[in-house]
Amino acid sequence: MVRKTKEEAEQTRKEIIHAARRVFHECGVSRSTLEKIAKAAGVTRGAVYWHFQDKAELFFAMREDVFAPLVERTDAYLLSECFDNPLDAIEASISEFFRVLEDSSVVREVFEIMISRCEYVGEFTSVEEEIGRPAQDFLAKIERVYRQAAERGTLRPGIDPLDAARDTWAFTSGLLHLLLSCQRASDLSQKVSAMIRVHMAMRRIAPA
Repeated sequence: MVRKTKEEAEQTRKEIIHAARRVFHECGVSRSTLEKIAKAAGVTRGAVYWHFQDKAELFFAMREDVFAPLVERTDAYLLSECFDNPLDAIEASISEFFRVLEDSSVVREVFEIMISRCEYVGEFTSVEEEIGRPAQDFLAKIERVYRQAAERGTLRPGIDPLDAARDTWAFTSGLLHLLLSCQRASDLSQKVSAMIRVHMAMRRIAPA
């Protein structure tokens, strides 16, 4: 009986997180209230407070619900030992990120919330630094992989691994923002794969 209660509580928590995502996306984070989220989830406001201390904690839970599996998927390529050339691992990881973004409306919604539907003021002033942590982690990871490429002689001579990592970080972030801001009718999403290939080609040793 206790086990069933725990399962029900976890299911309620998930429903609250999913409802928060929908409300945040529709209303914007600043205009979303725990009352609105509770109503969308079909629970009481007290039930929301049982699982989450405040809106900021719920916001982080919504982000983690999407980010944890996303990072696991992209890291499976980035940190894989299956690639002889570390640059292939970077390219595969970035490609997987944008593939998930294209295929999953939930992932897209969460990024839209963080980028264009959240004002980092008031109770969210301290949230912005934590929100940027995954991007900083990504930068650190790809710098390590670029250094591996330099050590193996597959990175174009004269390119500093840290500079390459920062450039790829900026490229990925910029492309993400463009995709989220473009209208659905735009054909930019069809060009993502080619853009990633060109970006990485500029770092590779020129073929003999």
